[in-house]
Amino acid sequence: MGEEMKEEEKKKEIQILRCSVQNYDWGRIGEKSRVAKLFSLNSGLEIDRNKPYAEFWMGTHESGPSFVVESSGGKVGSSAESMTTLKSWISENPNFLGDKVIQKWGIDLPFLFKVLSVSKALSIQAHPDKELARVLHESNPSVYKDDNHKPEMALALTEFEALCGFVTLQELKGVLNSVPEIVELVGSEAVDQLLHVNEKDGEEINIKSLLKSIFTQLMSASKDAVSELVSKMRDRLNSEKQMRQLTDKEELVLRLEKQYPADVGVISAFFFNYVKLNPGEALYLDANEPHAYIYGECVECMATSDNVVRAGLTPKYRDVPTLCSMLTYKQGFPEILQGVPLNPYIKRYTPPFDEFEVDCCILPQGESVVFPAVPGPSLFLVTAGEGTMGTGSASSAEDHDQIREGFVLFVPADTNTSITASTELQIYRALVNNRFFISNNVRVN
Repeated sequence: MGEEMKEEEKKKEIQILRCSVQNYDWGRIGEKSRVAKLFSLNSGLEIDRNKPYAEFWMGTHESGPSFVVESSGGKVGSSAESMTTLKSWISENPNFLGDKVIQKWGIDLPFLFKVLSVSKALSIQAHPDKELARVLHESNPSVYKDDNHKPEMALALTEFEALCGFVTLQELKGVLNSVPEIVELVGSEAVDQLLHVNEKDGEEINIKSLLKSIFTQLMSASKDAVSELVSKMRDRLNSEKQMRQLTDKEELVLRLEKQYPADVGVISAFFFNYVKLNPGEALYLDANEPHAYIYGECVECMATSDNVVRAGLTPKYRDVPTLCSMLTYKQGFPEILQGVPLNPYIKRYTPPFDEFEVDCCILPQGESVVFPAVPGPSLFLVTAGEGTMGTGSASSAEDHDQIREGFVLFVPADTNTSITASTELQIYRALVNNRFFISNNVRVN
């Protein structure tokens, strides 16, 4: 009986994590980066003022592992502190995941949680579905590092810009009529065909086929042809800017050209929806959908994968044939999530993916809130403020530990979590999507 009680107490313990950072060249530099600040506060390491800080990773992926802080007293900063990877720790404590999570995803965290600080555009990219991910990983494991799919969601911390999905047929016709450089690159025959199709004629398959053909020709054009026509387009837009107000998309294309001169990704931006998120708005992306984050900072959650197929706006490896063949070529503006209030302090952002959803909690000074137990694990990230957190009720202060900006915490399945704010707290929580448990007939509080 005593051993069972100890096991139950252990099960309820919240684990403090030390997390990893990625210094990709598109990240914000030094102290301008929220990623840098969070990583510094989380790790105790100083910020390098000359280094880009792009992504703060929280999870079990081997490309950026998190570590469980273990110390003699369970407190951060103990001299006896030692660390083991979260992945290893979970393998030794699988009951922390919950039975249904293990049955579906094995003994691992099904989601990867991140913060991004974007200073210049990321690549034109898409993430493979599970079937393609397995093929890519087997054929080229040095580039495609795992065999999982990677649906994802970005929740804006600041104003956030992205390219996402193909524009509507009507908008695309406008692009082909107003950007002559595209016609020069791909030829007038395919363009003329697309200009004369009509959505009302039941030609959706034909439209997708024509869009795929034009986009593939564009992305596959020779470097010399692309360089010449991107320069020509830049000069034309700068000249027209003297006589008229450029569109937002045209202004964006000029920004991209300064970041990535002579890159096919610059001209391909005309094919995509230009999305501007306000803080607190979210955008989700399924497998095989083209996108590129442009500027701003966000919290991001995804299935546990690092698979990216790139084709433009990048110095990294490009796999144009794979990208052009894998895309769905769906058209239309993406859905923007505003978050659904769970109570006065917490909003939930739920994409149509089993692996994850995200809660945002803004807790005023002196207030308390309880996150009810769920049948799967959670990761909590403190992005602002100070307070206390524990598994007891909000009134049982002796069961609570101090938390503050930069803290990342793993909370086991079936564990109530109560938080009290000493100063206004902002917290993000990644957890397994509630719809997964409902579809498996698991009761959720």
